Amino acid sequence: MCPDWYAPCSDRARIRFKRKPLRRAIFQSRSEGGSNMEMRETDRPGDEGLARALGWFSIGLGVAELVAPRGIARMIGVRDHRILLRAVGLREMASGVGILTQRRPAGWLWARVVGDVMDLALVGAAFRSPRARRGRLALATAAVAGVTALDVVASRRLSRRPGEPEDDAIRITKSITINRSPEEIYRFWRDFRNLPRFMRHLESVQVTSDKRSHWMARGPAGKRVEWDAEIVDDKPNELIAWRSLEGSDVETPGSVRFQRAPGGRGTVVKVELLYRPPGGLLGSLVAKLFGADPDQQVAEDLRRLKQVMETGEIATSAGPSARRSRRLAAAS
Repeated sequence: MCPDWYAPCSDRARIRFKRKPLRRAIFQSRSEGGSNMEMRETDRPGDEGLARALGWFSIGLGVAELVAPRGIARMIGVRDHRILLRAVGLREMASGVGILTQRRPAGWLWARVVGDVMDLALVGAAFRSPRARRGRLALATAAVAGVTALDVVASRRLSRRPGEPEDDAIRITKSITINRSPEEIYRFWRDFRNLPRFMRHLESVQVTSDKRSHWMARGPAGKRVEWDAEIVDDKPNELIAWRSLEGSDVETPGSVRFQRAPGGRGTVVKVELLYRPPGGLLGSLVAKLFGADPDQQVAEDLRRLKQVMETGEIATSAGPSARRSRRLAAAS
């Protein structure tokens, strides 16, 4: 149930990451017929400043493309496409005005990201022209890629809701009901050597002590990722919480809870992860592009856990012989 690079954490233990959060929460207490806690976000001048800078940049670029499309074409090393460049200029100006006039401009920033992708495609197509100046085109491509990265960062930051991870971390929460007792599932999970049986991208887990283990998994593009993890909270038949140790390839604190389901229907298994992918935000986007979405992986791994616990095998689209081999592998 791990994303490809899964390793354990605790919701009790306070895990400190090296990266500082980009925004803070202020807790204010008040008493009106009792005390409660209220959380609100502070202003994030850095995020808003980046958005405004991108808005003005968009307007400036749009004006240049509208007024002097021929000069822009020469500068980036392509033929004079005045109509196309003016259309791009109008798009840039619309995005810039939207960013600067809207209180929450995340939608307009994402529109810029879409436009950036279109621009990269256009610049890439220009390389095929025999009249293209490839040196200037290469510089233009690098510039567009850099602006795209800034647009993605600003869009992600301003799209977050209160309580979401602050930087490039991904929060994952998944649960499933399994027709087995909490004691059985806890015992199976607590032996980490069982995890590769249902975690598709996990290659092996070597238990090095009562609380520590070494994990090996396949990351994006087949890259092997390794890390050491330690258990930070362990309540028999109720909770296992873990964190990856300092110096690991990935940071991924998490926990799994085993709660008896109502009506004697077995056990609700709930997994919570805070996962920071290799390569940061860009690595996460690339992983999703190639289908390695951690959120989806956790859901699929939980379904395989359910199959292993309830039937002793993992159903596949192959024939009975393949299912039998999976059953034998799980039992080994």
